[in-house]
Order: sequence, then C-alpha cells, then structure tokens
Amino acid sequence: MTGKTPSSAVVIGAGVAGLATAALLAKEGLSVTIIERTDTIGGRSGDLVLADHAGFRWDTGPSWYLMPDAFDHFFRLLGTTTETELDLKDLTPAYRLFPEGETPLDVSTGVEEAIELFESLEPGAGNRLYDYLASAGDTYRMAISQFLYATFSSPIPLLHRDIAQRLGKLATLLTQSLESYVNQRFSDHRLRQILTYPAVFLSSHPEHTPAMYHLMSHTDLVQGVRYPMGGFSAVVEAIHRLAVAQGVRVQLNTEVTAIITEKEGRKNKAVGVRLRGAAGEPTEIRADIVISAADLHHTENHLLPAALRSYPEKYFASRDPGLGTVLIMAGVKGKLPQLTHHNLLFSRDWSTDFAAVFDGPHPERPLDASRSIYISMPSASDPDVAPDGHENLFILVPVPAAEEIGHGDAYRGTASPRVSVIADAAIAQIGQWAGIPDLAERIVVRTTMGPADFAERYHAWQGGAIGPGHSLRQSAFLRGKNISDKVNGLYYAGATTVPGVGVPMCLISAENVIKRLRGDTSAGPLPEPGGQR
Repeated sequence: MTGKTPSSAVVIGAGVAGLATAALLAKEGLSVTIIERTDTIGGRSGDLVLADHAGFRWDTGPSWYLMPDAFDHFFRLLGTTTETELDLKDLTPAYRLFPEGETPLDVSTGVEEAIELFESLEPGAGNRLYDYLASAGDTYRMAISQFLYATFSSPIPLLHRDIAQRLGKLATLLTQSLESYVNQRFSDHRLRQILTYPAVFLSSHPEHTPAMYHLMSHTDLVQGVRYPMGGFSAVVEAIHRLAVAQGVRVQLNTEVTAIITEKEGRKNKAVGVRLRGAAGEPTEIRADIVISAADLHHTENHLLPAALRSYPEKYFASRDPGLGTVLIMAGVKGKLPQLTHHNLLFSRDWSTDFAAVFDGPHPERPLDASRSIYISMPSASDPDVAPDGHENLFILVPVPAAEEIGHGDAYRGTASPRVSVIADAAIAQIGQWAGIPDLAERIVVRTTMGPADFAERYHAWQGGAIGPGHSLRQSAFLRGKNISDKVNGLYYAGATTVPGVGVPMCLISAENVIKRLRGDTSAGPLPEPGGQR
C-alpha cells in the first residue's frame, strides 16, 4: 500500500459491498469493523421470513445470478472457490417470456439454442444473433479487462492497445443507445425485448443506455443463468462467513450519524465515525480509514459537513436515480406449472412503461394499468423456500424512484394505498397473462415493499431500488470516483459508485477499494493467489 499503511478500517453498511470490502481489507491485514443500522446483514440483498407463515422465505433483493466469473474471482481472492461456498443450480429454461397477448416463450442458455429461437421467430435473425453475441462477448471481455476493475486514477489504462484497436467500435457503442442498436438488427418485438430488457438490471431505460451494454446478453444467453440454493441469502451468508473468518466484526442495530474528520495538512482526513445505538446512546469508533458502502447521496449529504462534500446536492440535481420498485412477496397454495423460476411479462409497446418509470407520470399508465413486470418463483428450484404444496413468488413492478409512492407492509404493518393498488393490479395481470385465473384467491400470504421503504431502510436516494441508472454520463469514470476528493482516507463501495449496480459490480467495487489503497492503477482484476489474473 502507498504512504502510511493503515492498520484499521470502519465500513459503513453490511450489504454485499460492505461485507465484501471488509473481507478483502481484513485479508490485507487490517482490523475491520462493519457498522450496520438494521438488525441483519445483506442490505438490499435481504431476506424475509414471517413468523406466522412457517416455511416461506423470500429474497427481497437480487435474484439473478449472472457474471459467474466475478463471483469466482472474488472467492479465489479470499483463498476459496465458488464451488466450496455456494451450491449453484443451472436454470433451464433461463427464463420464460410472456409477451402481451401472445404465446409464452422459453429462453434457454447457449448460443445454438438462442439462434434456434431467434430464427424461429424471425427468418435470418439467427445469423444476426450469432454476430450480435460475438460482439457482446468481445465487449464483455474488454469491459472486464479495461473498465470494470478500473479506478480511473490514471489515464494510462485508457491508452491500452485493446481500446485503441476498438476506438471506432467504442465510439458507436458509447454514442448509440442500446434500443437503437438492437432495433437496427432485429424487427420482431419479442426479440428486441429479449436483447434490451437487461437495461432494467442496469436501473436504466434502453433508450438511455449506451449500446456498449449489449454485453449483458453475453451474461444471460451465453454464460447462463444460475441459482444459488438458499437464494441470494446464501451468497450474503458466504461472504459474511469469509469476512468473520478473517476477523471482521459486525455491529448491527447501530446508525452512523457522521464521519469524523481531522485536519491533516491542507486537507481533512477521515479518522472514524460517530454512532447511535439501538437505545439512542451516542458513541464513536476511530479508524485509519473509512469506507462507506452506504448510498453515496446519503454519505455525502448527511454524514459530511457541506464544506467536505465531493458530491453535494447540486451534483445529484441532474443525475438519474434509476428505477424504483414495488415488491410483492406472495405465498401461493398449490403448484404453478404455468411459471418457471424466472418470468418476464412484457407489454407489446413497453416504451410507455419505461416512460412512466423514468419520465414521470403517464396518462396511459395509471397505477392499476398492466405493465412490464418480473416474477421470480424460486420454489421451482428450491424446496426450502415454501412449504410442501405451495409456491413462493417474488414480484417486481418497476415504478418511479419516488418516495411519495409510499411504503409496503413488510416493515410497517400497513401498506400505502398506492403500493396496494399497484400490487393488486400486478397479481391480477399475472393471473390473466399466465393463465392462472384463481391466482389471487390462492395467495395465503402477501407482503409488500415500496420506494419509501428503500429510502427509510437503506437511505436510498429518492427511494431508488437498485442504484443510479447506467446512462452514458453515469457509466465508467463519469459515474464518479470511489474516493473522496476532499477527505483523505474516505472511500466508497457499492451500487451507487463505480463500477455500478448489481451484486457482481458490488464485489468488484470492493476490490477497487483495495486497488486504491495499494496505489494500483491497472485496469484489470487483481492477481489471484498463485498468480492468476
């Protein structure tokens, strides 16, 4: 590490990024404490068990296991393997698509399988998909080697020959939207939606997402979709287990109220955090460095004084908070063969759906209107998430990142009227589109979350569910730095900083903190034990 080697660190937040950062810091030899305001680990990658409905357990956050190489690399950095820590199941089909008014389609992993599906729906599309996926794979590998594991603390990696040789292609991929890029190559609306829906994983609109993110199709159609048995709670538990084994301490039910700074030469330096425990008692923890894996907006505008904010309110005024969600966790009596593990309901013209989410209220999308939604039914793969003879449904309805939509009843006891209307409409739509007319009557338990829950529980900016969207000006080095410009020793990790949203990105963000501390300006992943990179 460069300069004075820190010996202690405090990490704000016990979500995926906080746990992963703490584990890697402890592996570096630091004494690490994580401070978490809630009573459990995982952050937005949480789980929910209701005391009066034994046998049901829901993931309340991430549910798609993509980018397996990011998980593999992270675990190897800690001296273990994915196979040792997780029990992964390949999903076949990867997901089921319910196009509005049309026959459902099963989408399977594999280039040949995808080509066959595309050709069956649009003659000539198979060959075009082959070229598309080849480009997606090439772009994905370039992103891994040059962009995602970069701190952008030096311009030298951007001059790499791999980038220089692709300048023309990069210019197109950065300036053209994903929607336009796909629409130029495919005509069938179902194929267009299969290739552009990953923008939702990026908390973004296909029209606003750079075409460079067509690399996402490499992750689901080529690398494949898996499920960690036990859900993403098993992923969180694995990272937590490894962190604790390295000596990390986790303090729950404790709120960080401020980042403590002291003058160090011409700048200030982070030297710890002020805390408020469950009983309201104030205290503090001192440390050589502070890493906030909390929401960046909250960190900057609530934990630092105005003079020390690198990203003040005016910075966020023109930024895109990404999408909000209404989440519905439902337990259903009887089996649902109409659904598979992952299911996507797509409106025929989903431009109105996206407009209602990202551009504000839309007259054609009232709260009770049909819309594009996602359903996970992990009970299709995992017998431990629902009682025998029942199914477990996790339903995600994209809505604006707007706290005024309200709370669900998962943590409040009573849902706001708007959240309830959206949940009722989503269940009715699933019943109609998937051919389950009695779905609502078969639900034995239902609970919800809304944007206000994300704002209150996770300090999420504007109640966003995933993190800032990946538009061009919010990608790569334009997304911001993972280090404070005004406070030495203050670093950032998680979905609201580089490289972006999603569990794999949070793991990478943890590694990028280590690179900052080491003064490593390279663009690729850190060498693994044994010299592999």
